[in-house]
Amino acid sequence: MKCIIIDDEATARLIISKYCGDVKGLNVLEEFSNAIDAMKYLNQNTVDLIFLDIHMPGFNGIDFIQTIKDPPNVILTTSDPNFAIEAFEYECIVDYLIKPLSEDRFTKAINKASNSISATQKETNSSKKESTEDVLYVNIDRRLIKIDMPSIYLVEAKGDYIMIKTETKNYIVHSTLKKIEGKLPDHTFLKVHRSYVINVSKIIDIEDNCVLIKKDIIPVSRSNRPILMKRLNLL
Repeated sequence: MKCIIIDDEATARLIISKYCGDVKGLNVLEEFSNAIDAMKYLNQNTVDLIFLDIHMPGFNGIDFIQTIKDPPNVILTTSDPNFAIEAFEYECIVDYLIKPLSEDRFTKAINKASNSISATQKETNSSKKESTEDVLYVNIDRRLIKIDMPSIYLVEAKGDYIMIKTETKNYIVHSTLKKIEGKLPDHTFLKVHRSYVINVSKIIDIEDNCVLIKKDIIPVSRSNRPILMKRLNLL
């Protein structure tokens, strides 16, 4: 985690920096004695975590949070317990430490921040996966039709068109098998014949050089059969 420290007290910055040095993977990039300089820094740099004092001359910690765009995770460090309720109205604040800071309490705050960052990363990755892997848009009659990829069990080449067969509906699209093959995730889909791409997880039965998916019997070419067999969880 990349972090910065914002506190007008030099002693407080020293203690926080020392505690940070004892945490593996926690890297203090900069220390600031005022919020204005920290804001200038964040305009050019990104961090995962901010240690932020509340009471600072000119521009306090709450003002700082309200001013910066998309604040990262924040651990408040203050000698004033009266802001605790107000502080947790801000989603970015993961903990509220009262000075003097103890190392045990500091470690718990770091764990909270780490969990928050991990949860955000998982949510982001999940969103990216849905947008790049789980959804396919096809152009049919000048309309973009959304197809959930996991519902696709077979794609068949038909001249200048392909037929996409799903759990609920079939689609005829002006495209090539090669083009759609490049859009489908290769951990799920496999080209088993020059005219067919299948969803391997949908296979019901395999006999000789054919596979059964739903009611479709799909031929498997001799060159693709070994590849298919490697993909199966054979007993």
